[in-house]
Amino acid sequence: MYRAITRSIAVSVTPTYLEAQSSPPDGRYFWAYHVVIENLGSETVQLMTRHWHITDANGRVQEVHGPGVVGETPVLAPGERFDYTSGCPLETPQGVMVGTYGMVTDKGEHFSIDIPAFSLDSPTQIRSLH
Repeated sequence: MYRAITRSIAVSVTPTYLEAQSSPPDGRYFWAYHVVIENLGSETVQLMTRHWHITDANGRVQEVHGPGVVGETPVLAPGERFDYTSGCPLETPQGVMVGTYGMVTDKGEHFSIDIPAFSLDSPTQIRSLH
């Protein structure tokens, strides 16, 4: 599990390689990632946007911007949490994801929170040290 805390909002991510949806001979690798967002603070917040940087093993970067997550813009009162699962395809057996969520308080203040960088590693990848 990977975890980051920004302004009393904790984001935890657990990636899982999905062998059944992957096809290494065809250069198709797929991961699911489970995200838990916890409001550890004292103010109500709403997740409004997401911004991901996805880097594959060849250094290619994809950026993903959009409203909410999985079609939702969850509101988190103090002590509440929201979790969801999404997925990421790559053409390489390894990669890294990192990003931010755009949040807004119930008083209208906008701020960003960190999504921790996490590694996407295929068990089919043979690692060698040079």
